[in-house]
Amino acid sequence: MTDLKIAIIGAGSPYTPELIEGLARFKDELPVREIALMDVDERRLEIMLGFCRRFAEHLGLKVVFKATTDRREAILGAEFINAQIRVGGNAARVLDEKIPLKYGVIGQETTGAGGFMKALRTIPVMLDIARDVENYSSDAWIINYTNPTGLVAEAVSKYTGAKIAGLCAGGMRPRLRVAKALGVDPEKVRYDYIGLNHMNFAFNFTVDGRPLTQEEFDRAAGAVETVDAELVRKLKLMPSSYMQYYFHTSRKLKDFQQSRHTRGEQVLMLEKEIFEAYSDPQRHTKPEALEKRGGGGYSEVALGVMRAIHNDEDKWMVVNVPNKGALKILPDDAVIETGCLINRSGIKPLAIGEVPPAVWGLICAVKNYEQLAVEAAVKGDKDLALFALMAHPLVRDYDIAKPLLEELLEANKKYLPQFFKNDA
Repeated sequence: MTDLKIAIIGAGSPYTPELIEGLARFKDELPVREIALMDVDERRLEIMLGFCRRFAEHLGLKVVFKATTDRREAILGAEFINAQIRVGGNAARVLDEKIPLKYGVIGQETTGAGGFMKALRTIPVMLDIARDVENYSSDAWIINYTNPTGLVAEAVSKYTGAKIAGLCAGGMRPRLRVAKALGVDPEKVRYDYIGLNHMNFAFNFTVDGRPLTQEEFDRAAGAVETVDAELVRKLKLMPSSYMQYYFHTSRKLKDFQQSRHTRGEQVLMLEKEIFEAYSDPQRHTKPEALEKRGGGGYSEVALGVMRAIHNDEDKWMVVNVPNKGALKILPDDAVIETGCLINRSGIKPLAIGEVPPAVWGLICAVKNYEQLAVEAAVKGDKDLALFALMAHPLVRDYDIAKPLLEELLEANKKYLPQFFKNDA
């Protein structure tokens, strides 16, 4: 195909221009003729349509933009459906962050009780999207950036036949950290990668096929700014930055409790500034405030997967996919985040021979939580939801989990019809 259609579901996200920028950079490898922008927020959609047209012209990307609030219209005929939705918006995120703090546990967007609530709101909507993809563009790939991306990928893989790539920029960060610390080309850095989204570790690093020396690894260890460098050196594993919530729980909880604003509140303020900039009819470049928003690297990862599939180009990338025996400590149908070989035939996880003993129990515990959370979200089962919180290492305590769950469910009632089926 030489005239691709790409859909962006949740196009009102401030990150949409990053994807447009990536498509401009790789326009010869991904010859896109149409980009369908879809969002339920008509105001944001209109703003983004205007800015994307100006931005694309500035970048020299000749493409037709169409904006719609009809998801099926956007999906129809698309080869790739980029999903980046946020059910409840950042207002719901703020509740996810604040309510757990009242019970003495961390409230964070994708981890712990906050990430759990995001999963309950998001999974049913993502399943609806996946079913629309099955019905209206059955050969298409869902390129998912909607968090919690690992749980979303597991739900879609188990409950639909849609093809999904669960993405996160974090999987490529070990490569960048090592490259920067050692002054080498990032493309020459390889590693084994074990775990789940936001619960993972890179190890067995090589540069151009040569294993790192201990001294080289120690130099790179300090690049994980959120986890104590001495611990990283002892583990001989490079952890995700999100491991700070597991390895420094008390410290992070205290930080959150003493912070004047949650991250969600900061993002709400930032996004107001970002969208004011996008609304300026004279602006044709990304606003500086976008750099403060975080979450960069979206387009690099998304474009890497799309290019490999479309061009049948063998590419190694970290993706959230069903395990299928790659990681022996977890069930075959469990979605893991790991190194994969990507080409037109699909996304295949690479076998992981070594399972580091210091962290496999933690990985298993969080996967136990994730599988319970997925079932709870699909079935609207409060008991399963309670068991999921009790399985999570950052909650665990029944005396905390029970009242915490009740308050979280009530606060999110309008987004959780599956849990309130018997209400008038």
